[in-house]
Amino acid sequence: MAQSAKPISSPVPVDWYPSLAVLMLAVGLVITASFFIYEATSSRKSRSLVKELVTGVMASVFLGFGSLFLLLASGVYV
Repeated sequence: MAQSAKPISSPVPVDWYPSLAVLMLAVGLVITASFFIYEATSSRKSRSLVKELVTGVMASVFLGFGSLFLLLASGVYV
């Protein structure tokens, strides 16, 4: 026979959504700013592809999760 269905719940408490959104978006914007500063101040020959990729991936992850929590905090369930 079928077992009783267990409701799906979020691994993160709903009360944390606004705080996580602000924190992750702030960190993502700071990393993005450091990426732009690095690109503007370093010469073309002294740039490191690995540093650029790591910085870009970190900024993308923080901004992506920050956007997700911002949508969840505002009631748009994605």
